Amino acid sequence: MMCLGKRKEAPMSLKDRVSDDIKTAMKAKDKVRLETVRSIKKVILERETLVRPSGQDQLTPEQELEVLTQLAKQRKDSIEQYQKAGREDLAAQEAQELEIISEYLPQQLSDAEVEAVIDDLIAKTGAASPKDMGKVMGPAMQQLKGRADGGKVQALVKTKLGG
Repeated sequence: MMCLGKRKEAPMSLKDRVSDDIKTAMKAKDKVRLETVRSIKKVILERETLVRPSGQDQLTPEQELEVLTQLAKQRKDSIEQYQKAGREDLAAQEAQELEIISEYLPQQLSDAEVEAVIDDLIAKTGAASPKDMGKVMGPAMQQLKGRADGGKVQALVKTKLGG
């Protein structure tokens, strides 16, 4: 006998969500979104191929986050390079792609929230000087992964430790 009660569904994987978004972008004829979402799917499939030999058939949520973070970082770097070269048209296109990729990333923390996490870690680790930066950076990046820019975290830790 089948139970017709509420069934808790597993959250949709990033790959499934991206596949759905590709269809939606195709129907909407949204060229930039379609190309960006396809590029996300391509990187996911490439990464899955790399992890298969270890017996893993799909990416973990952490690995998916790594892929998205890497893609976002590439776009930020490209924007910076294009702006330095005076290619605002290409910078604007990369910015659009970054915006689309960001929709898949977890909500970014505010500067105040990042600062609170760092203050807490400095207190817990007893870090007092720039030499103690490693004690704070490891746990900080683990705790803030995907929710804060690594460069910003590093600069803040350095400032707080007198570096």
